[in-house]
Amino acid sequence: MREPIVIAHRGASGYRPEHTLASYRLAIALGADYVEPDLVSTRDGVLVARHEAEIGRTTNVARRGEFADRLTTKEVDGREMTGWFVEDFTLAELKTLRAVERLPELRPHNTRWDGRYDVPTFDEILGLVAAESERLGRPIGVYPETKHPAYFAELGLGLEEPLLDALALHGYGGPDAPVFIQSFEPAGLQWLRSRTGLPLVQLVGVTGRHGRPSDLVTSTGLRRVAGWADAVGVDKDLVLPRHPGLGTIGEPSPLVADAHAAGLLVHVWTMRDENAFLPTGYRRGESPSDPGDSIEETQAFLDAGVDGLFTDHPDTTLEARRLQASGIRTQAAM
Repeated sequence: MREPIVIAHRGASGYRPEHTLASYRLAIALGADYVEPDLVSTRDGVLVARHEAEIGRTTNVARRGEFADRLTTKEVDGREMTGWFVEDFTLAELKTLRAVERLPELRPHNTRWDGRYDVPTFDEILGLVAAESERLGRPIGVYPETKHPAYFAELGLGLEEPLLDALALHGYGGPDAPVFIQSFEPAGLQWLRSRTGLPLVQLVGVTGRHGRPSDLVTSTGLRRVAGWADAVGVDKDLVLPRHPGLGTIGEPSPLVADAHAAGLLVHVWTMRDENAFLPTGYRRGESPSDPGDSIEETQAFLDAGVDGLFTDHPDTTLEARRLQASGIRTQAAM
């Protein structure tokens, strides 16, 4: 049985501003099996890595006076957003911006890297991964997500075709390539399924777009998902639900067993070290930014049988996996 994979969520984003080559490079150095870029499109159709279409929170664009007139309000996936949007910039313009930490209140140590790195293209990320794979003598996978694919398609900037073209150009077109392609939107994955044999991942949050629980994680829904995907990438609370009002985790839900019965892998998101993201039983110290016992939390998900874990802190998650494989439990759990 293959050990669960560790996916560096936007790179080693607990240590460097997310979606920068520095973040991906560090994630690889720490031993991550895969790196995960979220992909959006520039005005001239180039795929770049950003958390979402709005780039005000992840770049210094707000401090660039020459782009002040591009501040606007748009509706993206049913949600009104005000800011600066990647599709209003050419690649050349975007490359003049610099990345900043998206969560400075929780990760003030990351702000020392603000302004040092530009916004990478998907092509640059694939080039980095190939170079590091060769240098280290081990395969490093890529796990791209198409962000807002329907939104970009309406703008004439569809994400799926350039994604497949870039993967093929870098030698990731075969069925054994270390690639997963993920999306929240079934339609985009269904289109991809008709055009590629690469593994596809249906992302599912605790609630769907309209605020209701998603039917995709029921046993019937998972069997439907198996018609167009090879795995589900789910909010971790769907696997180990938290007790309402307490914040502690309870018994595993049937999701992992139901997904496996449908022939789907289960990857959970997102493991993070900071107390703010941990169930109360794993928090240590008083500050939301203090590191808690994410190793014990990760071992609980490994016990639940997940096949992969997205993480902002690859070293912590890898250590939890190593300890689990060695039969060693953390002291706090004993």
